[in-house]
Amino acid sequence: MPFQLSPGVNVSEIDLTTIVPSVGTTEGAFVGVFEWGPLNEIVSVSNEVELVDKFGKPTANTYESFFTAANFLAYGRNLRISRAANSQSALNATANSTAGVLISNRTDYEANIQTSVALTATSGFAAKYPGEIGNSLKIAVAANSLNFGSFAYASYFQGAPNTSTYAAGVLGARDEMHVVVVDEDGKFTGTANTVLETFGYLSKASDAKTDDGSSNYYVDVIKDRSKYVYATGRAVPSWGNPAAGYDFGSNGDFISSFSNGASSFANNQAALVTAWDVFKNADEVDVSLLITGNVTATVQQYVIDNIAEYRKDAIAFVSPPSSAVVNKIGQEVTNITTWRNTTLNRSSSYVVADTGWKYQFDKYNNTYRWVPLNGDIAGLCVRTDFERDPWFSPAGFNRGSIKNVVKLAWNPNKSNRDDLYKIGINPVVSFQGEGTILYGDKTLLAKPSAFDRINVRRLFIVLEKAIARAAKYSLFEFNDEFTRAQFVSLVEPYLRDVQGRRGIYDFRVVCDTTNNTPEVIDRNEFIGDIYIKPARSINFIQLNFIAVRTGVAFEEIVGRF
Repeated sequence: MPFQLSPGVNVSEIDLTTIVPSVGTTEGAFVGVFEWGPLNEIVSVSNEVELVDKFGKPTANTYESFFTAANFLAYGRNLRISRAANSQSALNATANSTAGVLISNRTDYEANIQTSVALTATSGFAAKYPGEIGNSLKIAVAANSLNFGSFAYASYFQGAPNTSTYAAGVLGARDEMHVVVVDEDGKFTGTANTVLETFGYLSKASDAKTDDGSSNYYVDVIKDRSKYVYATGRAVPSWGNPAAGYDFGSNGDFISSFSNGASSFANNQAALVTAWDVFKNADEVDVSLLITGNVTATVQQYVIDNIAEYRKDAIAFVSPPSSAVVNKIGQEVTNITTWRNTTLNRSSSYVVADTGWKYQFDKYNNTYRWVPLNGDIAGLCVRTDFERDPWFSPAGFNRGSIKNVVKLAWNPNKSNRDDLYKIGINPVVSFQGEGTILYGDKTLLAKPSAFDRINVRRLFIVLEKAIARAAKYSLFEFNDEFTRAQFVSLVEPYLRDVQGRRGIYDFRVVCDTTNNTPEVIDRNEFIGDIYIKPARSINFIQLNFIAVRTGVAFEEIVGRF
């Protein structure tokens, strides 16, 4: 639109600087069972320390999920986790021995719990997330300024709770309270009775504000700032009233242990499927690598059919069950073949399968654990992206080295590898003096095609994702020669760059009247045809050594053998 910079002079801008953007390729997605954390809600984790902080340390019930996630994070720094649990058995612990309650996540709390806080006179606090570990918590509330000297945690505050500045300004009184959250049993910190959080000078008034204008109502503050608890009701019926002209009194002191929290660790298919659904919409969440961990074939099939194939911009990574390879000497090839062809029974270029499980050290419990390899295989793709580009193979001795392996459940020999590679299973092999290596780069596509290779599938995901994002700026423009030429000039430099980085051998972009016919234009459509010759990875090496006589010229014999 024209605008004036000086009287009588109109200036207009036309932006022709649009480029094909870079797209993310290292974002992992994972669903698992954990001790702690929200259910069916995406939580971003960038390292193992954050994994422990947000989902708890591994236990005998959660180590497979924990180490699958931790193994991916050993290569990458961007994992999005959705915790799964059976809604019929998982419960948040509550104070004062009231019955446990299920609060799946913050959205659930705001929709179904917080709205009832002003109506319910109960003990008023619950663990923030479902799980038995919530029973380790204790809550302490000081709301009586007269008895503050005997409050067990008085030393954590500068003075007794009384009347806030906000309440005093509207003729209210005695609205302040102090809240302390304690790890009574030491399940969170390792040391019993550790103070986890303190919240001083909160208000019982629902409309209370701090000096900067933010809410000081204890329900809101605890919701936003506490890592361990929610307020779920009122210990005193008057709490939650507006501050104006109201005296909240001097009652409400209590110290209460949490109880009735319950965990759900069963490999529940319905719960896992529900937790995976948060990754379904590509417009809402950007992920590239779908890590399945240890789940049934039914859940693997669901992730393949309804997440990977539905999104078309992410690859699922699967491993055979531990029962196929752990302590199954001599039966591994048969078991994996049966799993791939009969139990899993899928053909897709959006899936990568490996040969099994690894044995690794659990430093949190000083023991060793069997863990599926699919978290590592997805991690190798991240390493490849960091070191080269997504269209390079993640396999082999240059980029396919797997971390934290004490031993493999099964180390396939050449004959085994050949048998499994024919059906799209990528062997993971320990070589003496070389470490443990991903020794294949096939997808699970049964049809002979360029897309039966990981690097080709990931190449096209990147190209399709990036060019589609750039192409959307052609929407609602005229389908004329100018727009078509602009599209070609947008795409070709990007593809030349990919070609220069060894991703493709050659390409051609067609966007003219040959594919944008009058019929296409009349349907308000726009067509751009992009032809790609993808680069292929080397899967087999043949070296021919040919002895020749001294007097023979090499030019005479090259190519004849």
